[in-house]
Amino acid sequence: MLQETGAEPAPSRHRIAPNRRLIGIALMCGTLAFFACLDASAKTLAGMGVDPLLSTFMRYAVNVGLVLMVLNPVRTPGVARTNRLTLQVLRSLLLFGSTALNFLALRKLQLAETLSIQFATPLMVALLAGPLLGEWSSPRRLVAVGIGFLGVLVIVRPGVGAFQPAVLLSIGNMLCYAFYVLTTRKLAAVDSTATTVFYSGLAGLAVMSPLLPWIWTTPATWVTWALLIGVGLFGTMGHWLLVLAHARAPANVLAPFIYTQLVWSLMLGYLVFGDVPNRWTLIGASIVIGSGLYLLAQERRRPQR
Repeated sequence: MLQETGAEPAPSRHRIAPNRRLIGIALMCGTLAFFACLDASAKTLAGMGVDPLLSTFMRYAVNVGLVLMVLNPVRTPGVARTNRLTLQVLRSLLLFGSTALNFLALRKLQLAETLSIQFATPLMVALLAGPLLGEWSSPRRLVAVGIGFLGVLVIVRPGVGAFQPAVLLSIGNMLCYAFYVLTTRKLAAVDSTATTVFYSGLAGLAVMSPLLPWIWTTPATWVTWALLIGVGLFGTMGHWLLVLAHARAPANVLAPFIYTQLVWSLMLGYLVFGDVPNRWTLIGASIVIGSGLYLLAQERRRPQR
């Protein structure tokens, strides 16, 4: 990045920020494309008869291997030193639970369905941030949260014949990820980002490794191998691009582009699986996304007030 000096022309400084923001937005869109490919790969593996827990194991085995190549106590002394070991382990377990539940839900649900439910995560975070972090929401924000959860009910439609029990797994995924976000925010005050990244996948790998003899089946084709490795690569690359995006643009600029993942999921769902989301999924997703954008707009106005 160019260093600002007193001799640097003012127009140059003004050009840098917009360019960096555009790069950050492009990286964010790339992040969500990788996450959509991760879900599509997991769903494809489930359709091929691969145990979703094996896909979960590979997700963390590849991730931990790649992270340790960059972040390890030898290359980065002190990276394993944490002030809240219990909270780091809990955060890592929540991420593992979110992944496992999502992969299990994808056996029965369309990509767009699981993703639309996951979009309720910011709503749940806004609801829980008050009692857990002391960040209380205004009445308007609570109304937006309530409307967003109505959107989730439109998607899952409990009590009707079309209800899929697998949506409970997807809701569990959303809850795990919401608590994962809250613990991440809590750890940001006591540990470095490098330390938190170092611990992210370790609990998932530790939980899954003892189960490997019962869930392991040797892939019969190179396609299966590629997909198993792909779930780890897609997840790792997605999180890496996410970090790069936030280093170049503010979070409130990037947040609206999270919903572009729905476009990727709809496209992959149709091209790979022939899935066409029903009208209830689209209506519910629109309600959830609208509520999320309203919360984002309120967050942007808060510093001005």
